[in-house]
Amino acid sequence: MIFDTQKDVIGHLMDPATHGGAVVDRIDTHSAIVFLAGSRALKLKRAVRFDYLDFSTEPLRKAACEAEVRINRLSAPSLYRGVVAVTRAANGSLALGGRGLPVDWLVDMVRFDQDGLFDRLAARNALDLRLMAPLAAAIARFHDVADRRDDHGGRAGMQWVVDGNAAGFVQQGEGILDPVLCSELTSKTKAEIDRVGDLLDERRRQGRVRQCHGDLHLRNIVLLEGQPTLFDAVEFNDEIACIDVLYDLAFLLMDLWRRRLEAHASAVFNGYLFESGDLSGLALLPLFLSCRAAVRAKTSATAARMQADPSRARELQDLAKEYLAMAGDFLEPSAARLIAVGGYSGSGKSTLARAMAPSVGRVPGAVVIRSDEIRKALLGVPTVERLGPEGYTDAMTQRVYQAVEQRAADVLRAGHSAIADAVFARPSDRIAIEEVARATAVPFLGLWLEAAPELLMARTEARGPDASDAGASIVQRQAEQGAGQVTWHRLDAGASPQAVASRALALATAEHSP
Repeated sequence: MIFDTQKDVIGHLMDPATHGGAVVDRIDTHSAIVFLAGSRALKLKRAVRFDYLDFSTEPLRKAACEAEVRINRLSAPSLYRGVVAVTRAANGSLALGGRGLPVDWLVDMVRFDQDGLFDRLAARNALDLRLMAPLAAAIARFHDVADRRDDHGGRAGMQWVVDGNAAGFVQQGEGILDPVLCSELTSKTKAEIDRVGDLLDERRRQGRVRQCHGDLHLRNIVLLEGQPTLFDAVEFNDEIACIDVLYDLAFLLMDLWRRRLEAHASAVFNGYLFESGDLSGLALLPLFLSCRAAVRAKTSATAARMQADPSRARELQDLAKEYLAMAGDFLEPSAARLIAVGGYSGSGKSTLARAMAPSVGRVPGAVVIRSDEIRKALLGVPTVERLGPEGYTDAMTQRVYQAVEQRAADVLRAGHSAIADAVFARPSDRIAIEEVARATAVPFLGLWLEAAPELLMARTEARGPDASDAGASIVQRQAEQGAGQVTWHRLDAGASPQAVASRALALATAEHSP
């Protein structure tokens, strides 16, 4: 329901005189209007009431503005300046933050360059893959400080999502979405909730349900001062925002995957898992991704019905169908597997692991387990901080390999694939990682990268800040000690990274074929 009570306020905000003569640009959504003037962005909540939000009165809009600022300052403190009133003086004139009676409220923000929005960067193929690691870290930090909400989420929370999607398919999908496919998806999703329901509730007890972003896709991420910044988190509905942190992340992963940015999705996924250490919910990812796509199918069908432009309506109808197909695909079974990438320092193990990950296992690809990162984490130091000799004792190295094996086992038992990235020069370490695959009853592929020591030494000396501390002396020592009899597939690490990855993926495909 839309209430026609804001005409004067909107007119006042569109008037350049209100903003010191600055030209005013306007952005409209179904629930808000953003007025861009000079260096300022002012967001007015529309006087509307839907089944999922209520901004119908001035007190409700004030509370929503205050909540939006409070939540979004967790991730974008420099962007959200505060809340400002639109006031009416005794003579009837309106003002921003005047002394008169407040008649409406605005979220006061710093204006930013719209070309820095991640959806726009993606649309012009300019979304730098190197931004995914800091983006993952930003999301992990946001989740870490977000409030626990044990009163939401769990099995009941996901059932609410599925029921809402099913109703939306019937009400808004008629004539757009195949009713048989919708019914099949709903049945499969409910069966998946039954299968993982105990884990959903256990995650809630563990504190993994939090006051999350709730709308974490590329359009709500912007590059500010060179850093990925989350903004426009949901403040108007706790059912949407108070969710499992991995369900929050799943929206972004799904969005990246739909845009064919598989490497970006894998990088965010692996970066987040490393930053958060949160492996316990991996078995829930197919459900979370499917529900995110299904929500988009429903909302795209709804938006299509509201379009006056027939071409835009058809575009949204096609998008709804694409999302529905994705939602079904995410729930399709996929066998887990373990790949180990070994070789002396400088052989390109991490480059190969990252290149392979998006193509291995379920969306968004395999979990990459890098021994260099684990070593730094065990010692509690930043990833790129160099370690002294105490970080490379035999006892410490043993701990690192045990952690790699345990992490791989945890990932595989959750039904997800893993790629273990370590030197694996000792035969006992190769045997141990192979045993992880046997113990979890998954296929194993061992890859050994080799090249002339002179090339490896040159690579390590030229490497910039990295989790690996290895230099030429380490490579020389590894070569002198040798690796014993290596039975894994040998790859020429002197070839280009693309050629090495192509050969490795061909081996993975051949060994995984029936």
